[in-house]
Amino acid sequence: MTLTIWVDDWQMQCCGASFASGDVVSWGLMEVDPEDYADIVGSERATEIDFCEEHHGREGEQVPTRLEVLTIAEVHCRYEVPRGSATNVYQPVSGTTVVVPLKAADGWAEAQPDVRFVGYLVTARRAADGPDDEAARGR
Repeated sequence: MTLTIWVDDWQMQCCGASFASGDVVSWGLMEVDPEDYADIVGSERATEIDFCEEHHGREGEQVPTRLEVLTIAEVHCRYEVPRGSATNVYQPVSGTTVVVPLKAADGWAEAQPDVRFVGYLVTARRAADGPDDEAARGR
């Protein structure tokens, strides 16, 4: 069974370790409400998201999980202040998603026109339990 995992750009940039397709990683996973990602990746794709990878806060809610990374895709979208908003808070603009398939991720992305990098969609499968190997250390 494969899992789809959201990895925030800022989490990777702050304290995440680079990873690539085929790597075995150990990530703290948290269950998510896919609707939280609908404006970023679109409603259909959002329903595929099972977990997010989490480094910060919410202790006790994270489930450390060994995973084999199968695919990685950068996700970019446009942000703007919604019309008629009483605040100056930028929100993702539905329908502006740009997805770029990758072999490896390091938390940074090549700029795409009119959108900003916001994270990764990663498909993975649970790795067999076993002794830590070099690919899983620190990830």
